[in-house]
Amino acid sequence: MISIDYLNQIKEKTELSHPENLESTDNIQVKIALRNCGVIDPNNIDEYIKRDGYYALHKALFNMDRQEVIDVIKASNLRGRGGAGFPTGKKWQTAYDYDVDKKYIICNADEGDPGAYMDRSILEYDPHSVLEAMAIAAYAIGSDEGFIYVRAEYPKAVESLRYAINQAEEKGFLGKNIMDSGFDFTIELRLGSGAFVCGESTALMESIEGKRGMPRVKIHRTAFKGLWGKPTVINNVETLANIAPIILKGSDWYRSIGTELSPGTKVFSLVGDVKNSGLIEVPMGTTLRQIIYDLGGGIEGDKQLKAVQTGGPSGGCIPAKYLDSSVDYETLKELNSIMGSGGMVVMDEDTCMVDIARFFLEFTCDESCGKCVPCREGTKRILEILERITEGKGQEGDVERLEDLSELVTEASLCGLGKSAAFPVISTLKYYRDEYEEHINNKHCPSGTCKELVKYRIADNCIGCGTCKRNCPASCISGERKEKHEIDQEKCIKCGTCLEVCPIKPKAVVKG
Repeated sequence: MISIDYLNQIKEKTELSHPENLESTDNIQVKIALRNCGVIDPNNIDEYIKRDGYYALHKALFNMDRQEVIDVIKASNLRGRGGAGFPTGKKWQTAYDYDVDKKYIICNADEGDPGAYMDRSILEYDPHSVLEAMAIAAYAIGSDEGFIYVRAEYPKAVESLRYAINQAEEKGFLGKNIMDSGFDFTIELRLGSGAFVCGESTALMESIEGKRGMPRVKIHRTAFKGLWGKPTVINNVETLANIAPIILKGSDWYRSIGTELSPGTKVFSLVGDVKNSGLIEVPMGTTLRQIIYDLGGGIEGDKQLKAVQTGGPSGGCIPAKYLDSSVDYETLKELNSIMGSGGMVVMDEDTCMVDIARFFLEFTCDESCGKCVPCREGTKRILEILERITEGKGQEGDVERLEDLSELVTEASLCGLGKSAAFPVISTLKYYRDEYEEHINNKHCPSGTCKELVKYRIADNCIGCGTCKRNCPASCISGERKEKHEIDQEKCIKCGTCLEVCPIKPKAVVKG
């Protein structure tokens, strides 16, 4: 039998190739899911054991029955980190309660949000944390087979997982008779082709079964009837990365971090107009101000913050006035946004919120599987209106049309992609309605972003150097040397070259 003594022997003789103590010094971050990333060699299973790896699996197999494992996860109130925030323990309990011959565990590693790389980083730098958690979950519900659904476009993650699975099988942590306990569990990789909709649980299962990845009508929860009609537990990478520490340290320890309703930590991909971008892991309840200014270093170019979008392309845009709001499931919902998988895009004062809504709708429209009419047609109609507005062709009543369509798509779509597709529109209409009206009524983009609504003009401080005139590709600038120049608005192609080359400080070419 693989004993604690065996694990201790490996732990004692193993030296880490990376510094073991890489704890954050910012007094904000608390690393649970990212605890081993950058600390261990992901291709060395002994280094994972050095950091208490597979101790939780041993504890579960030899010191806890199945229900006790589930009870610990339920008591921790660990909520799914894939976006919906559904209680993990409740999902496990449902699958456990059904006494059938076959059950499945699936790790959802289909991370498709633009700019998000939380799950991919864990798979690349700490794959064993996911394998150990899947084995614990399988033991808890009575499963002997699991799948990791990961994008083929993440070759490093795929390679890391394959190597880790082979190592775990060689050591006796996966496969037949794990740790000589009589418990069997195998894991198979399934590679996705990059469809965003396959991040939805039922579409993911359809893909694993060899069908086109399209959501099912949810008559039953997947924990009751999922993969091949059998009880199936689906957790995403970050959720699973929390399992082993909870089993080892207990639910009380976990609940001491974060908030009462949203315990633990959350990993975010902090990107956009922020000085320090990258992955962070903070306790639930940390404020947006702490994340953006204390960890992110503030706005690039010391500009003013305009908004922050959470939850990926289906998330809402939160104005700067809510900067001191805490980041947890309940608060973000009140602000017309979502937690999502953890994307966080920071936007500065020069951002056009109408164009941002158009950008994200373009993404979700392209990624719609087309199965249900509200999502397939509704997102297209919303996108058409947004494109019309940003091109200076907005019509009276467009704002009301956007509101009606957004409500329809949200209420009537089949899956989570469609139900949240209009969130960027809903939130920007709520907080930045004046920008929509300015685009429609005055044919003007306040941020100077929408090309068709931008005008370049020569200010009074022009010295007539002729630099803009010589560089203009449309030859639409006229004027004598040492005299103020003029731009022919009908000929101007709005490329911005005149503004870029103007040597005057402040610029003599004005965009607006």
